[in-house]
Amino acid sequence: MRRIGVFGGTFDPPHVGHLILASEAADQLGLERVLWVLTPDPPHKRGLPITPLLIRLELVKAAIEGDPLFELSRVEIDRPGPHYAVDTLLILHDLYPEDALIYLIGGDSLRDLPTWHQPLRFLEACDGLGVMRRPGDAVDLSHLEATLPGLRRKVMFVDAPLLEISSSQIRQRVAGGKAYRYYLPPRVYELVERYRLYRAIEP
Repeated sequence: MRRIGVFGGTFDPPHVGHLILASEAADQLGLERVLWVLTPDPPHKRGLPITPLLIRLELVKAAIEGDPLFELSRVEIDRPGPHYAVDTLLILHDLYPEDALIYLIGGDSLRDLPTWHQPLRFLEACDGLGVMRRPGDAVDLSHLEATLPGLRRKVMFVDAPLLEISSSQIRQRVAGGKAYRYYLPPRVYELVERYRLYRAIEP
């Protein structure tokens, strides 16, 4: 049985923090593959501006190219929304019936897990939760266990640098004309420049 990581997100844009965390999760949790699941229309970001899907798809491909450990998954791209993590996991179990699926999330997402769509069903569907701590995530496992029984035995913390890098921060830096080049993989930086992404609206 292989252990496969499931790393979902809008990746707008994918940055070096994503790559470091995915790599550390794979190393520490013994993952043989990490599926990057690009979410076309995240339910929690409806109404917010988001880069078109085809451009984000190109950005993710550019970020992970050349690393055989990483693979782009179209499990959410090729089906209509809304896209919930529980449905994604159930579909992936059908695609990889012999493998263990380890869902990778940040500590902030773990804290908010009770607010997810069908969180108990999601917890049943995943074989493990790889939790990548983020600055200020304030995770209280005892409190969460009371709401989601069985959570504690599935959580595996990933000991990685607490990188204070986020996609929203990078978008703000670009819009504000601040330096951002080295927050991104080189090919992703080139695409952001080529498409003039995240710029403030020009008069």
